[in-house]
Amino acid sequence: MPLSRTPQRRTDTIDNGDEPICNRSHNPAFSHILNSRLKRRQVLRGGLSAAVAMVLTRPSLGSLFTGTPATAATGKLGFSPISVSEADTIVVPEGYRVQTLIPWGEPITGTYPSYDLGNSGRDQGMQIGQHHDGMHFFPIEGQSPDAGSSQDGLLVLNHEYIEPRFLHAAAVGLTLNAGEVPMNADGPRDTDQVLKELNAHGISIVRIRQQDNGAWEVVRDAHNRRITGLTPMELAGPVRGSEFLKTRYSPEGTATRGTLNNCAHGVTPWNTYLFCEENWAAYFRNGDPEASLPREQTRYGVRREMSRYGWERAESQGDEYVRFDVSPRGNRPQEDYRNEANGFGWVVEVDPFNPNDTPKKRTALGRFAHEGVVFQPAVPGQPVVCYLGDDARFEYVYKYVSTDPYNPATASGELLDRGRLYVARFDENGSGEWLPLVFGEGQLTPENGFSSQADVLVNTRTAADVAGATKMDRPEWGAVDSETGAVYLTLTNNTRRTEDQVDAANPRPDNAWGHIIRWREAGDNPTATRFEWELFVLAGPEDDSETLQGKGLDETNIFASPDGLWFDLDRRLWIQTDISESVMNQGKHAQFGNNQMLAADPDTGEIRRFLTGPIGQEITGVVSTPDQRTLFINVQHPGATTSGEAFAAGSVTSRWPDHSPTLYPRSATVVITKVDGGVIGT
Repeated sequence: MPLSRTPQRRTDTIDNGDEPICNRSHNPAFSHILNSRLKRRQVLRGGLSAAVAMVLTRPSLGSLFTGTPATAATGKLGFSPISVSEADTIVVPEGYRVQTLIPWGEPITGTYPSYDLGNSGRDQGMQIGQHHDGMHFFPIEGQSPDAGSSQDGLLVLNHEYIEPRFLHAAAVGLTLNAGEVPMNADGPRDTDQVLKELNAHGISIVRIRQQDNGAWEVVRDAHNRRITGLTPMELAGPVRGSEFLKTRYSPEGTATRGTLNNCAHGVTPWNTYLFCEENWAAYFRNGDPEASLPREQTRYGVRREMSRYGWERAESQGDEYVRFDVSPRGNRPQEDYRNEANGFGWVVEVDPFNPNDTPKKRTALGRFAHEGVVFQPAVPGQPVVCYLGDDARFEYVYKYVSTDPYNPATASGELLDRGRLYVARFDENGSGEWLPLVFGEGQLTPENGFSSQADVLVNTRTAADVAGATKMDRPEWGAVDSETGAVYLTLTNNTRRTEDQVDAANPRPDNAWGHIIRWREAGDNPTATRFEWELFVLAGPEDDSETLQGKGLDETNIFASPDGLWFDLDRRLWIQTDISESVMNQGKHAQFGNNQMLAADPDTGEIRRFLTGPIGQEITGVVSTPDQRTLFINVQHPGATTSGEAFAAGSVTSRWPDHSPTLYPRSATVVITKVDGGVIGT
């Protein structure tokens, strides 16, 4: 159909990606707690408080978190740091080499259709999806993630969202900005475009193998699989079968279709893959003018107007598309899709070694904008413990403790169906408490509007509001130090901080820089309900940042907006950045260059820049082979800084990785090895 040159534009009142500010509670914000803790100290250089340095290097830090003084050298970082870069390429230290692997559109299954801008929606369902994100390498033997082959395995990766203007050949010539949909705002959408967008979401499972020359290649294999926005899924855990999940598609409330906006990930102790649904809410609309939206929609950002991509307006009115309109149309949930959105916002589990495994949404882990999930090392006979972040401004940090103990011989995803979910309260004295989100405990009672544990979990954010959790600045990726048990978490930024919140300890209104915190459970017991927390690094410009070493970031490590986070087997902490397109387009990123990846020593706080990416992207997803001689990272949405006017004129800011004037930029995985075959980072 002809496409309008006046496309539907996304709302301006958005949070990360597409989510509006939804937390209207009066709970304290983390910035307020941090200010209260630090404001009584004298001012240091650049407006930062002396107390920041004291918080970062207080005498108890060594014993509490590392066992090594912050000034002692441990030699974990053996490479020379690289400079910031604004080049449209991958830059790594001398002695390293890179290979591009599985870009968007790479065929991996079915009839293996070759990539072409004119690929159909069906073709996309057999190809690597768009916008690579969280990722893990599973050795082909299917054993522990840290054992087995380092030359042959399954690479499993998420696809967070899509770029419609790069996805469709018909988008050429339209004045579209990032994320806009090529459509008439008041008309239907081309059905095959909608199918292609749904199939570009989800995850990819692909077997890869290292050749004799050191390069990696895709293997045509029965394990290869695409899981998309249309794949049938099972609902498991306490919410299964509840009134919240009953729809026309699943009157029993036990199933749904598809997964959306998969950001970071997790790997279970029993070697399955978890993919996490982040900014899913705006994929739905409820245009019912007669009724107020229920809290399970308003607290998450379900829209009144057109959904994010307008899938409900597909020319074909099949229910696989209509379901994105959750407006009530009858008297019962089974007559419409009013509960369809309740089937999203979960952590989803799949066994990558079983191509017939039905993915399961583990509802006991709560419903929110999941960034990822990270586990404490599992101990036989003890509960399984994991941590989760809700990636939105002023949202929360969570912890899950299984009811049943871990048994390596019998462990399965059922451990994620029975347990207690907690939310974090950070106190200004450096301690904190895990507050239970359990029906009947505390304020989570019928008197306060909760009817069951299913109600608590579907409305996890509201339950956390009532419990008194601390509002955080976009909690994203987590990582656990396997030696100390300390948990690290990135807080990417909070540009909603206003001038009246500024003081000597937090002198940055409209703060785009972010920081990393870490905590350690009381008594080193992962199931404890108390913890101690500290700052690990304040990101930002040289005069507005702080490290464990008591100094600002410099030309070797300056960065902003920490996002991805991962510990390798030698306890190097890898940090990835996601400076938003809006910041980059305003030129505020210049001192930081393109998004990057750094490595940190958790004992000394030393940080060095290891990699920079091409233009307009974010660096995300990081994992190595068991021998640590191959490192995989993802480059997401290169060219996202392209303006609508430039796009209409046939110009984009990036042509990575093909660097062809006839091809759009493509997200892809990057393989990093050392020329001498050594361990990455040494």
